[in-house]
Amino acid sequence: MNATNHETPGPDLTVDGTGLLCVTLLLRLRKDIDGAEPGTVVHVVATDPAAPLDLPAWCHMTGHDYLGPVPNSADVPVYALRIAAGARPVRAGAPWHADDPGG
Repeated sequence: MNATNHETPGPDLTVDGTGLLCVTLLLRLRKDIDGAEPGTVVHVVATDPAAPLDLPAWCHMTGHDYLGPVPNSADVPVYALRIAAGARPVRAGAPWHADDPGG
């Protein structure tokens, strides 16, 4: 992430997690980005107060690029991430656990 760039790119994909707790939000995010090309910018609408901590942590764990909060005119929290090539997959029902097909 470039800390000097304060402009967040527009979304290629938006995931609406309004009203979802973070685990459910991450499950939806995982499903919605499945098959997205590296470089895809995803905006995540997330009303869970834990989202500002959980989304960057999840991106760090998976290898996706967390871009930060997105300023917007609506009164809803939106966060951006960029799909990374070679990101580590997570289990279908457990977004905090790496998907290790070998074990």
